[in-house]
Amino acid sequence: MDQPEEEEEHVERGTDVAVKGEAAIKSEFLTTKEGFHGFVDSKQRDEGLKAGKSDNIEDPTSYEGEPLCRSVLQYGLSCRFAKAHTAADYKSLENGELMKAYEGRSVVKNSLSKDLQFRLRKHSVSFNVSEEYLKTLSAQADKRETQGGGDACADPAGGEQQASTEAQLQIQASSNEQPPVKTIGPLTDGDVIKLHPREKKPVDFKDKLYLAPLTTCGNLPFRRVCKRFGADITCTAMVMCTNLLQGQQSEWDLVERHESEDIFGVQVEGCFPDAMTRCAELINNHTEVDFVDLNSGCPIESVYKKGGGSGLMIRTRSLEQIIKGMNYVLDVPLTVKIRTGFQENNRIAHKLIPEMKKWGISMVTLHGRSREHRLSTLADWDYINTCSRLASPVPLFGNGDILSYEDAMKARETGVSGIMIGRGALIKPWIFTEIKESRHWDISSSERLDILRDFTNFGLEHWGSDTRGVEKTRSFLLEWLSFMCSYIPVGLLERVPQKINEPLPFYLGRNYLESLMASQNVGDWVRISEMLLGPVPKNFNFEAKSYK
Repeated sequence: MDQPEEEEEHVERGTDVAVKGEAAIKSEFLTTKEGFHGFVDSKQRDEGLKAGKSDNIEDPTSYEGEPLCRSVLQYGLSCRFAKAHTAADYKSLENGELMKAYEGRSVVKNSLSKDLQFRLRKHSVSFNVSEEYLKTLSAQADKRETQGGGDACADPAGGEQQASTEAQLQIQASSNEQPPVKTIGPLTDGDVIKLHPREKKPVDFKDKLYLAPLTTCGNLPFRRVCKRFGADITCTAMVMCTNLLQGQQSEWDLVERHESEDIFGVQVEGCFPDAMTRCAELINNHTEVDFVDLNSGCPIESVYKKGGGSGLMIRTRSLEQIIKGMNYVLDVPLTVKIRTGFQENNRIAHKLIPEMKKWGISMVTLHGRSREHRLSTLADWDYINTCSRLASPVPLFGNGDILSYEDAMKARETGVSGIMIGRGALIKPWIFTEIKESRHWDISSSERLDILRDFTNFGLEHWGSDTRGVEKTRSFLLEWLSFMCSYIPVGLLERVPQKINEPLPFYLGRNYLESLMASQNVGDWVRISEMLLGPVPKNFNFEAKSYK
């Protein structure tokens, strides 16, 4: 899956010093680190508002005819914004039109029911279709034992016994280079059970803009923002299959789908064929999704060491068994997300893709970097182009370094079926509009604040407007701001477009809010959150996650 990482360390420079590779900002806006922070810190919030009253920063507890907070129906007196929808006698006000519009309407789907959670925890959910497939794996293993070959690539019994170092995984990779042993006689897959291809509900992936599955930031409120700006396909953040099978509420929360998400998938991570097959059947039977995506690209160390994510790329027997098993139980297409390989000098995606076509994959997304390089190099779109030809007629989406419609146009010239956008959407979610309209949007600071306001409203609606919901919304907002602050307004650029891997110089915006939004300082992100969600609690602390 796409793992968003913080931008490179910003280079300090004076207004007259040219630094090779930096984003080209007009000289009149450039400043020094000291000059930037001196300006931002010297301005009080009221002064910033005076500089641009159109920013319209409001007291979030005030009520002046705006839509009422529906969360009070769920959270009652614990609502932090109760004054916005209660009368003087403390009775809840009702917005009749709003209530009528949502009557009998399920806005969010795929919520975990108490009954299903209970049955999952009691291990009483049946996985009949999965058991059919898993019998074939058992038969194959018995046959290999009879022949004395063993299974050098079989999964260990538990996560603690899995390969825990890169060297061990590379040893597994070398043993995986030979194709799986083919059974003979009466113990072929077809003799044990007929592995028929299930009839899949078709999904049109062609020429779509795909919002990448994003750790932490790819939550439902953020996906709603991106849908408004033109994202065609959305997918959950990475879901751990074992947690889903155990009925963990936090994991099931990731699977929830908003009604606006018309092409929606769930991305699943795991390393055992039996668990992944059962997880796919669980999703198939108890959620509404258009596709399921297999995460075979996550570079996070804890995931990789257990053999999941990008570790699956070098455990080809497990990868084959997982793909075939998930495909067998799903009524919707199975897609897969991979990287170029484990190491930059040993790319293997072009070898895997022809095999995955045979195993029944419906679409491949290729991130144009290796696990080793993460985001330290540019994505290799020439290699993505080579792989897209190998994948045909299976659609292949390219992923990496898309931050403008020019980037998207160049990507489409490679012959990919579509484009996946990760960091670019975090930096500027309106990128989908720019691509579809082939233009640069010199979006104002007030328009950007309105986008953040929409997100906070979606967050309060989704996570609740009590203290816990407010602070959860704030936490996700701050995570997003840690990426959005890397955006440079078009009107400030000497050369358009901004490139995603260019270091940013210090600059002052056209008004106070634009400058504040350019800050890399956590305290300034908190200040923006207070404009939308009110003051932070005492002893509040926030540290952006590091994905490096």
